[in-house]
Amino acid sequence: QVQLVESGGGLVQAGGSLRLSCAASGRTFSSYAMGWFRLAPGKEREFVASISWNGGSTYYAKSVKGRFTISRDNAKNTVYLQMNSLKPEDTAVYYCAMGRLVVGSTEAKAYDSWGQGTQVTVSS
Repeated sequence: QVQLVESGGGLVQAGGSLRLSCAASGRTFSSYAMGWFRLAPGKEREFVASISWNGGSTYYAKSVKGRFTISRDNAKNTVYLQMNSLKPEDTAVYYCAMGRLVVGSTEAKAYDSWGQGTQVTVSS
């Protein structure tokens, strides 16, 4: 059974940075793509970023491209989301997810395991 545990969320001022981590267990981490999604109050779940099984391919939502960086350490079974130049509109609960395949996707249905989420709040 896959377990994903996010950490690193918190309260930060606009323009600041946070680094989210997601530790995985229960499946061969290095064989699957990983993704980050977010859910803000009153909004639908939104794709943020994805990374392929070996880190060779990454993809970002237009709203975060150039500010966020997804990476992974397969030796540590961990995926990261470095968030820079944060804006109030980045405020959301951030979820990591493990994909069904080796390549990432912007679609939530391509992921079959989800973490519990970590809150990110950006004040103006």
